Amino acid sequence: MIRHLSNIVAISSFSIVHGYSILRLLIKNMNINIYIFVLLLFSYADILFAEENDTIKNWGAQLTVNPAVIPTMDKEVKEFIVNHNVVTIGAQLRKVTTPQQQDPYAHDFGYPTFAFGLNYNFYNNIKFHREDSPSLGLGKAVDYYSTLGNSISAYASFERPFFRNKHWEIDYAFNMGLGYSHLKYNPINQVDNLMIGSHVLIYFGAGLHATYRIHRDWGVKAGIEFNHHSSGTLGRPNKGANAVGPTIALVYYPYYNQILQTDNFKINTDFKKSKYLNFSVNVGLKTLYEDWVKTQYNTPPELPDYRTDDFKYYTVYTLQADYMSRYARRWASGVGLDIYYLSFMDHVKKLDKQSGYTDKHSPISIGISGKHEVFYHNLSLAMSLGLYVFRQQGHKAKSIEQPFYETVGLKYHFQNINGLTLGAFVRAHAFKADFTGLSVSYPFKIK
Repeated sequence: MIRHLSNIVAISSFSIVHGYSILRLLIKNMNINIYIFVLLLFSYADILFAEENDTIKNWGAQLTVNPAVIPTMDKEVKEFIVNHNVVTIGAQLRKVTTPQQQDPYAHDFGYPTFAFGLNYNFYNNIKFHREDSPSLGLGKAVDYYSTLGNSISAYASFERPFFRNKHWEIDYAFNMGLGYSHLKYNPINQVDNLMIGSHVLIYFGAGLHATYRIHRDWGVKAGIEFNHHSSGTLGRPNKGANAVGPTIALVYYPYYNQILQTDNFKINTDFKKSKYLNFSVNVGLKTLYEDWVKTQYNTPPELPDYRTDDFKYYTVYTLQADYMSRYARRWASGVGLDIYYLSFMDHVKKLDKQSGYTDKHSPISIGISGKHEVFYHNLSLAMSLGLYVFRQQGHKAKSIEQPFYETVGLKYHFQNINGLTLGAFVRAHAFKADFTGLSVSYPFKIK
């Protein structure tokens, strides 16, 4: 046990050293992202420390190097980005529930790995510079290069294997958490950094990996990963920084032999299907693209809000009613009605009028969406894809945004309060964030 503990401590020292630094930075920049991270931390802690018969051999660790490139699908950024190559290094503290613990959720997911991780992203070599052109509007080119800046990411990870034998394991993984960038857009010395508009960022990652076992407790992992950092519209600009590239990792997993013994333990997999109505009240925050366009391109340099980095937050309120079918322990699907109230439509109407647009405006939007939710004990990941049946949000919504929307969120279910849930989510149009928010929901079983 001492040997296993020393290996974990040694390989996780990166996380311990940097943990205090990221916590201090997050507290200094308190906003809705912090509450999302607290929910994520609380939810994962409930999973990681729930098993009464855990041992040190349920825990492992990982060190990772991820050379990557920042693709430029955005036409505007493509014209003025300098260099595309970045590197990320990271560490994880990992935990697996083994077959001996007879957890039906772990059994249904093939004994996945949950982890807490820290990444350090070397992005300082990414530079930006815009030349004078009509696309700047009333803006003027500057005589310096802006820098994307290094960042730190703290996250929780879910890694699910879909193939496993004595030597090989193949998995897919999802990461969710927060990041902190020491640089962001500002009108003084970062005016061409259009990727990052706030210090505190939402972080999402995904990967596909294969691990080869080189020793009883050790493996070498290789794969490809995608990492995304953005403000979730809680700051402007909000293009976000995406990185894609290969990854290689050293994995310490003293539990691996135990996971292979799935045939030696009989697990009760009985599950009672159910149907229920789920009612939700959500509140979201966002900054407006219209404010960004006005101050960045349509404001003369002599005015005080010329290229400002100080944007007002606006609220979005949502009522949702969903009909859901829990047809498996880990899954539920259904359809829902989404009603949105946007507090900022008078402001958008005023800006559109100043620009000569005559599009219609209404603070109410209505959509119908397909819903899917993935459960693991008290934690769930909720996803939806919706289509607007009524929407009048002005020129931008009509000419730029898509008529469909996506939502992804994390929920924690309080079983002692009849399944009341608290959640955090991001809503997007064509995978571009629209707003970030918090939710409260309550299910009513009907069958």
